[in-house]
Amino acid sequence: MLQQIEECCSLGAHAAVIIPPTWIIRVRRPQTSLKSSKKKKRTSLKCNKSSKKGAEDGRWKPFLVKPVPSQLMKPLLVFVNPKSGGNQGAKLIQSFMWYLNPRQVFDLTKGGPKEGLELYAKVPNLRILACGGDGTVGWILSVLDQLKLRPQPPVGILPLGTGNDLARTLNWGGGYTDEPITKILSHVEDGNIVQLDRWNLNVEANPEARTEERDEHQTDKLPIDVFNNYFSLGFDAHVTLGFHESREANPEKFNSRFRNKMFYAGTAFSDFLSGSSKDLAKHIKVVCDGTDLTAKVQELKLQCLLFLNIPRYCAGTVPWGHPSEHQDFEPQRHDDGCIEVIGFTMTSLATLQVGGHGERLHQCKEVTLTTFKSIPMQVDGEPCKLAPSIIHINLRNQANMVQKAKRRISMPHLNDQQPVPEKLQIRVNRISMAAYEALHYDKDQLKEASMPLGVITVPGDSDLETCRLLIDRLQDNLDQVQDSDPKPGVCFLGTTADRFYRIDRAQEHLNYVTEISQEELYILDPELVAKETVGTSPDLQQSLQGLVTCSEPLELTELHQQGADILLQDADGCTLLHHAVEVGCKDIVKYLIENVPTSHLDVTEKETGETALHKAATSCQRSICHFLVEGGASLMKTDLQGETPKQRAEKAEDGELSEYLDNCQHYQMIQREDQETAV
Repeated sequence: MLQQIEECCSLGAHAAVIIPPTWIIRVRRPQTSLKSSKKKKRTSLKCNKSSKKGAEDGRWKPFLVKPVPSQLMKPLLVFVNPKSGGNQGAKLIQSFMWYLNPRQVFDLTKGGPKEGLELYAKVPNLRILACGGDGTVGWILSVLDQLKLRPQPPVGILPLGTGNDLARTLNWGGGYTDEPITKILSHVEDGNIVQLDRWNLNVEANPEARTEERDEHQTDKLPIDVFNNYFSLGFDAHVTLGFHESREANPEKFNSRFRNKMFYAGTAFSDFLSGSSKDLAKHIKVVCDGTDLTAKVQELKLQCLLFLNIPRYCAGTVPWGHPSEHQDFEPQRHDDGCIEVIGFTMTSLATLQVGGHGERLHQCKEVTLTTFKSIPMQVDGEPCKLAPSIIHINLRNQANMVQKAKRRISMPHLNDQQPVPEKLQIRVNRISMAAYEALHYDKDQLKEASMPLGVITVPGDSDLETCRLLIDRLQDNLDQVQDSDPKPGVCFLGTTADRFYRIDRAQEHLNYVTEISQEELYILDPELVAKETVGTSPDLQQSLQGLVTCSEPLELTELHQQGADILLQDADGCTLLHHAVEVGCKDIVKYLIENVPTSHLDVTEKETGETALHKAATSCQRSICHFLVEGGASLMKTDLQGETPKQRAEKAEDGELSEYLDNCQHYQMIQREDQETAV
């Protein structure tokens, strides 16, 4: 027994990125005597004159980090912005704390990234994961500049924002959906380190500008003085400024990426009709590496000017175009010390979303931009209306970033080297969104709910991007028979030990088809109508619901034994289990739990996204909550407000129930992690 207690923990499958507990040294808060406190009061005036930096250096910290260097370790520091991308970050903080050492996970709303970076400044081979939008990444890079860490730790990205253009550039995709945390940790550990140019923005007032009435929103400086993605002025900045002001006034209306994008579209359309940026070319002067581009900007009547550092812009578009189209210009890179200058008319901006590009003006190392009136501008998505100014743009430095790499997880053993097959014949199946939301934690059930599309033949070393082209052809053939065209929202589904998860389209080229399956592929089609439940007439359906509402367990059991379907859902998506929880009938709840698949416990209502466990927690039905948890109901599933059952119990002010659900949720997360690690 004593040997088992003293046995050293291996830290599991992600030991290389976990900070060992032995590195964390607790620091006692210093005790001050009465005599010394009087002395401090006498010298308080002198202390007040000291710099803020000195005060920060003297700040007490609850623990220190004393690393033991190892070539095999790549310790990870995780920063999460809970407010990014519809508040997804709040859910991820707890997950990372359970997969890693909680001391290496930081909430950016509680003091920012500086404290965490200072604590881990001397940890060798350190890597950073920024969970948030591109603004979150820029914030962390700016603090790294201040601290002057050498070497600078490379930064990976878990995209939670609205645009996520830097994340797309570095292969992290356009937005986090439900990829397992274990896979994300593996990608950060195995990712390639690349450089990212960063650019200074030095602003000074324009003395030659005519005085004009000062706008209440006008400012004399930009929101930030450095950019990683892009700096722009004109139409697109005007739209972003409108979005920013509306979000500040009504933050509750901007709690999802979809809503944010819809607002962008509406603001852009209204601005297009008003023509607010049509005279931009008359009020600016642009000089790039000594070449004056002002005449060309005026000749083309450009309404937006973009200084681009990375290939992606405006949620994934490619405004510089593709390498084959460059002609007189070099292909764009994010590490070449050059910035691309691009102009847009309203027409060229509109064609970006369908593969178009802007007017290529220059590739340069320095820019001087002069404005003669207040103009909307944005720096990496942070907008403002800048007073007439002279802006100097030049290279600041290069940051180390983690680029997600294409990787093979299941390599053959040395003694059993099997070459990748030359050709693969793979069956393709489609899954509806309704089925996915209800069953994605139950692979077998979800496979049964899928609909066959056809068979594709691909080379053994193909990625999912190649497979998509062949699946599109399959779909074209199907369209000749029936109207079932897949919409752009179609995506591939990957698998873990027990569930499916979505693969972002921007990352399809990073996934080998053999890593997903050598026999069957599954795609998620949001427009596909799910298979309807058969075998229960509308009258019998009403009878079943009536028996549940009236708490008649014996009659319900009898009907079920006669063949009635207890898996049915009404028009609102409610199951019999939802109705049983509403009336608080424990006997019916227990019977249904014992006689339906585990996945059925997590079916959600359409209007609220509530599972049966959400309903039980809201009404503080402790026994029913216990039955559902023991039956396998998910404690991590969130409703349309982003709340888990535990959070529902907290809102209902039932502390004991909330604590019980919290403990069960932690156990469930660890169980699922163990299953995924085993695979």
